[in-house]
Amino acid sequence: MTPPARLRARAQAPLAAVRRALTDPAALRSWLAEFAEVDPRRRRYAFWGRYTPDGAEPRQRLLHLDDTTILLAWSLGGEDTTTEIVLAPDGPDATLITLTQSHVPPWSVEVAETDILGMLPTFWALSIANLVDYLEGRDLTPKCDFTSLDMRGEVTIAATPRDVYESMVDPGLYRQWFGANVQIERHVGGRFAMGGFDLDDEPAVIVELEPDRKVRLEWPSLVATWELEGSNGGTRLTFVHSGFDEDNPPYGGWLGWLGGVAALRRFHELYHPDLIWVQLDLPGLPDGMLTESSHDQR
Repeated sequence: MTPPARLRARAQAPLAAVRRALTDPAALRSWLAEFAEVDPRRRRYAFWGRYTPDGAEPRQRLLHLDDTTILLAWSLGGEDTTTEIVLAPDGPDATLITLTQSHVPPWSVEVAETDILGMLPTFWALSIANLVDYLEGRDLTPKCDFTSLDMRGEVTIAATPRDVYESMVDPGLYRQWFGANVQIERHVGGRFAMGGFDLDDEPAVIVELEPDRKVRLEWPSLVATWELEGSNGGTRLTFVHSGFDEDNPPYGGWLGWLGGVAALRRFHELYHPDLIWVQLDLPGLPDGMLTESSHDQR
């Protein structure tokens, strides 16, 4: 079995507020899932619905709950996995959130989208990003709808189209908000490679590039389009995935893009941009994929 995935983030909220957001069903239905129930007396902690992988019915079982720890058994893809969330104070007004997820396959399986367990790191990364924004009073990023083939989302970013566009096509800026290394050949026909050309043996090709308006990337089995439009002094960003195999929709990759949008908004809207991530340990992640600052900031 591969080592568990571990994600640690910092929320600018006291520990008691974070615990409430993790145990109040109404809060969970806001930042995590379509449906949620929490009843410690019945050992009940469940979330399900269209925003949860294999979410037609609740599949979690509460193993332990106290003031700082939630431990769940989660049956997914025929495997009995475990999810642990641990809270620790980080000064009087901030909290470290550490999520450990078992049964995550190696990175190569995650990228291939051949195992439902492979989408757990990106599912939790987006969920934690939304938890932090929920706690800090910010708009949430759209969730992934696992019942739909329409992979389209829209957010408004408090920055000019020029600034948002530059952060999407300038590799130095891209690394700052996404937290991963990237190489970009900034012209139509150029390559776009996560981790760099040495790690990505099938980079995207830039097929459209309209300054301050549009970026369109094409892989053999996927097209990703980002469109920008000025809106009340900010930017309306519309992002779409298309051209994929509808018999094997790339929900894991879509989760990754959504998590990226959350980071992009935070980068532009906070005076001191904080990528929130303190530690990211993902089984089999190639060396050099993440930037040094995002891999372990603690």
